[in-house]
Amino acid sequence: MSGSSQINMSFGYPSLRPQPEGTKTLNVPKGPYGAPDVMLHGFNRTHAAQGLVSSHPLEFSEKNWLSHQQKMDTVMLKNTQGIHAPMRLHMEQHFAQKMQRLPCLPSSNILLDTLTGRDEMIGFEDILNDPSLAETVGEPHILMEKRLGIL
Repeated sequence: MSGSSQINMSFGYPSLRPQPEGTKTLNVPKGPYGAPDVMLHGFNRTHAAQGLVSSHPLEFSEKNWLSHQQKMDTVMLKNTQGIHAPMRLHMEQHFAQKMQRLPCLPSSNILLDTLTGRDEMIGFEDILNDPSLAETVGEPHILMEKRLGIL
């Protein structure tokens, strides 16, 4: 078999290797001596944030792990059961995101967590979120009127 006629065996899966976000240039206004004049212009956080790059190659991979895993699961589901299975799953997730309780009642989003597989993971928000400190506590009528745009 020649080198040009090799079969691509990716099956549409996303790459497993972490892809860096890329480098960005930092444009800071220069002073009269070629250095940024921080006393005159201040610390411009928008320019500083644009120039930041990942400090480690795995940082981008870890930041996007969940979305990457969902893409791989979708492609695997499509390859094994056909296009209808991931379409139905995405439709169910879309409707589960739209379901809401009244603004004064906290919601666990258990259906969405079950559909995405999030119910099997323990994360930062599962341990350190205190439901009594949630911002949903309040007068139900006022919160509902605010959601509907009446107030």
